[in-house]
Amino acid sequence: MSKVVTFDHPLIQHKTTILRQTSTTNKEFRELVEEITMLMCYESLRDLPLTDVEIETPIKKTTQKMITGKDIAIVPILRAGLGMVSGMLSLVPTAKVGHIGMYRDEETMQPCEYYCKLPADIDQRLVVVVDPMLATGGSAIDAIGQIKSYGATHIKFLCLIAAPEGITALSKAHPDVEIYCANVDEGLNDKCYIVPGLGDAGDRIFGTK
Repeated sequence: MSKVVTFDHPLIQHKTTILRQTSTTNKEFRELVEEITMLMCYESLRDLPLTDVEIETPIKKTTQKMITGKDIAIVPILRAGLGMVSGMLSLVPTAKVGHIGMYRDEETMQPCEYYCKLPADIDQRLVVVVDPMLATGGSAIDAIGQIKSYGATHIKFLCLIAAPEGITALSKAHPDVEIYCANVDEGLNDKCYIVPGLGDAGDRIFGTK
């Protein structure tokens, strides 16, 4: 089964509580998504490999640490995942960004793909898939499956709010993918929305409702 990490950092918990509130404006919501993502990025990339390099400071030559290994690609699941990209890029500005477009059929509750554009060297990169919500897990499962079809083998998934059902489904479908969540909620209602959740993340990021 997948490695699942739920963040208990006070800053993440505090900002997520504000994120949930109906009184939070679209501007505040966007800013909070970016801030929480940046904090999650910091922790989720803790295992990046380091190598010794020789540098020269104004005082002397010295051996210090720098990141080595695979470069990073960030792949948001459109459209809500776009709100998390800037938070990631603030810490890893050299990362390449791909895009996968998915929407949920409101009758079948199944994900439908409408767009996919990934870096040509995606198979050589650590891929971080981002989406604010992990509800049924359908969109994440399909998106990661598509990314794997291009040869990617090292994938992490970051979300702000997850339902236990989504974690179970994603972990079963892609047990090699690490899952990082700011919060795990109670579950899904009869319309497959996360409870208590925070509403439609895309609408709240882009002000479309």
